[in-house]
Amino acid sequence: MEVRDPIHGAIAVQDGEIPILDHPFVQRLRNIKQVGFSELPFPGAVHSRYSHSIGVMHLAGRAFDAAYRDHVFSSPSVRQAYRRCVRLAALLHDVGHAPFSHCTEFAMPLLETLGIDVYAAEVLDARGRMRATHEDYTVGILTRSDLVSTLDQGQPCSARQVAALISREVQLEEDFFLDGGLDHRIALSQLISSELDVDRLDYLVRDSYFSGARYGMVDVNWLISNLGLHVAENQASLALNRRAIYAFDDFMVARYHMFVMVYFHHKSVVFEEMLKRYFLAPECAYVMPSDMNAYLHVDDVELFAHLRQVDNPWARAIVGRRPWKRVLEVHGSPAEVDTSAAEACLRAAGLDVLAAGSVGKLSRYAVFGQKRATAPPIFVIDDSPGVLRTVRPLQEATRIFQRYEDERQIARLYVDPDHVTTARGVLEQFSG
Repeated sequence: MEVRDPIHGAIAVQDGEIPILDHPFVQRLRNIKQVGFSELPFPGAVHSRYSHSIGVMHLAGRAFDAAYRDHVFSSPSVRQAYRRCVRLAALLHDVGHAPFSHCTEFAMPLLETLGIDVYAAEVLDARGRMRATHEDYTVGILTRSDLVSTLDQGQPCSARQVAALISREVQLEEDFFLDGGLDHRIALSQLISSELDVDRLDYLVRDSYFSGARYGMVDVNWLISNLGLHVAENQASLALNRRAIYAFDDFMVARYHMFVMVYFHHKSVVFEEMLKRYFLAPECAYVMPSDMNAYLHVDDVELFAHLRQVDNPWARAIVGRRPWKRVLEVHGSPAEVDTSAAEACLRAAGLDVLAAGSVGKLSRYAVFGQKRATAPPIFVIDDSPGVLRTVRPLQEATRIFQRYEDERQIARLYVDPDHVTTARGVLEQFSG
């Protein structure tokens, strides 16, 4: 079977993967837009999480083949099992997304209500009373829904093993990822979620293509072709050849610019804030279910139908595409974007205000000044002719992280469209 994709061309789907692709939880992703409200400023950005997930699966197979090109497994069946597990993890990595993708994650229930039993006790102790994330829902679907039986039938890997590549918090008792004394779980999971994962390699190019913004056009083929492995202390980790480090730098900057220019666009951000106002309204009766099988019916169509039926000004404004208007926007470091005084002036003038802040981080894996145990390093291998072969962690092989180390934030204030002139007059007096 082949899927025709505008980004990657013809994508081959193996027979054993078709029942997973056809499962209702994967088909549900057809009804969840990849970039939430970004279709409003970028009308072409109406692509779905479904097409993105197929693209990620395709890249995962290619990335596995590149990283493991020189590795000898104990048997061809082990290689096949690991490759299938990586492709399924890539296909299923987003099944837990809520309506409008990240826009409604703030409304998810507490993690402890999902009943996930594959996390360690310390994870539930630390995060149980915090809101669940779409990754938690993904793990829940892969371990507590009827997708489990479909995955466990006819696959060389189990649903829990697939979940273990999506989330490092999933506990495994068996030694599935051990082969020939070498642990492959970190390397395989880094293909799915890391500084150089196939998720980013697909969504940057895909979102750039459909939005019409060209910031995300990166050299995917060169990056994948230069993937490899670094083995130390019986542990395999993902590696990148030194000759592709400039393509990696370009990839990171492209991601940063896509966030600033597309994902943080002022119009999509204000609709997110308006949706939050509706969810916080006393009369809001919309609740995301904790039961995984009930969550199957939660998507963009279901939420938008709900918004059409309720008598709430925020819901009516969202359905009618009537956004509040931006009256102040400030870019800079955290110290430079404090709009609290301006907001106070607007409120003192009797105006309601929506305040929204967006943080532009180059990386969510590299945390400067500290180490994150949940983010094992990717290594850079330099085997250039005439030099001694060296292996360094990625953060030491490029200066891109240092160049973009300072957080860049965008702070905005919005008011009702009928009060824009008044608000601007207040702000002129404030700044004067």
